[in-house]
Amino acid sequence: MKIVISAESTIDLTKELLDKFDIHIVPFSVILGDEAKLDGELSNQQLFNYVKEHNQLPKTSAVNQFQYEEHFKTLLNSYDAVIHITLSSEISSAYRNAVMVSEQFKDKVFVIDSRSLSTGIALLALHARKLADQGLAPDDIVNQVKERIPHVQASFVIQSVDYLYKGGRCSKLAMFGANLFHICPQIVVSDGKMDAGKKFRGKYFDVVSQYVDETLEEFNNPDLENVFITFPSLDDEANIVNMVKDKLVKRGFKNIYVTYAGGTIASHCGPNTIGILYFNN
Repeated sequence: MKIVISAESTIDLTKELLDKFDIHIVPFSVILGDEAKLDGELSNQQLFNYVKEHNQLPKTSAVNQFQYEEHFKTLLNSYDAVIHITLSSEISSAYRNAVMVSEQFKDKVFVIDSRSLSTGIALLALHARKLADQGLAPDDIVNQVKERIPHVQASFVIQSVDYLYKGGRCSKLAMFGANLFHICPQIVVSDGKMDAGKKFRGKYFDVVSQYVDETLEEFNNPDLENVFITFPSLDDEANIVNMVKDKLVKRGFKNIYVTYAGGTIASHCGPNTIGILYFNN
């Protein structure tokens, strides 16, 4: 049986990794004023420039039912079954839309709520790909992927809370205090939702170093097969990424993937945001 793994553009994988693992995506939309673009059609820098110029965040739009229908039909021309892993249902209507469309394709399209975002979804997709390559039936793959969902460690550390304030996720007073005292908050994905985590202070390079150390210490029983370093942009990209990679190599991770967050994720967190994502058993 030929099984394909599918996700939305919020999976934040590079084209090379999508091709390597035969993962097919359907894009969200990013809306800049009156102009709608598919996620991936504009760079994060263009998005950040828009926010700077207009002092407002872009809007994002989930994949609608028509887009899912066309996506699944296209995949089923080449595959026997589709396993589609969505952005968390606590964050987006994508899961609900995908489930409604999947009812047209009984026993051919299987939809999983990742309860995560970005490369937290990718961890589940890579696991599904591995199970499909082992010859498991779709139902068995779905069940085993669902068992892994609570073990996804997905978190990020943000240099500035400006985008959180513009998106209504923190108060003006909290933004003022964070900027005044150079506080960099951690955002943790918990039970499908984005929650506030620890607060770090200092230069951003040192903040990221502390964030990685404390994350590895707190979630200290990792599946060492795969780990993602994901960010929309970094001012000191080479040095920060190399520092994080060194820490992950020392911890024993085998496959360390560096990916850029796409427009949907970048719209909510802004520049100078970075996360490490892995399964914690």
